[in-house]
Amino acid sequence: MEAAGPKLRIFVDADACPVKDEVYRVAARYGLTVFVVANSPIAVPRAPDIERVVVGTGPDAADDWIAERAGADAIVVTSDVPLASRCVKAGADVLAPNGKRFSESSIGMALATRDLMDHLRSTGQTTSGPKAFGQRDRSHFLSALDNAVVRLRRSAMTRRS
Repeated sequence: MEAAGPKLRIFVDADACPVKDEVYRVAARYGLTVFVVANSPIAVPRAPDIERVVVGTGPDAADDWIAERAGADAIVVTSDVPLASRCVKAGADVLAPNGKRFSESSIGMALATRDLMDHLRSTGQTTSGPKAFGQRDRSHFLSALDNAVVRLRRSAMTRRS
């Protein structure tokens, strides 16, 4: 019998995450462990592979907890670009709730755009903010999450052989 490698895990930056139910469904289908990380208790389904993690109240406590555990065997779901950057650098597969994949090649532009928008807001400029989250975003996310699971499973099998 071959030794099992690290189990694929999904980390959810849960504060204001609109796709938690989709994560739970995909994780159940593939038998994956989900860590739902937030600064305060939030409701999660009672399931052996779903763990609620309540971290301290510091501004980056949830981000730090996730980033310290993210790696090649992890999928991270977040809309927080600095957290996404940290997790991409750690080797994790990172998805925004709209299904957009953060990668080594895209994270620099995402950080630059975020910094530019922060700068514009700090100078009093009115910005439009993100567009409303809709069913199409949810569908894109489901597809992207499914693709990420398949990609990471293949990668894990390649690493073991």
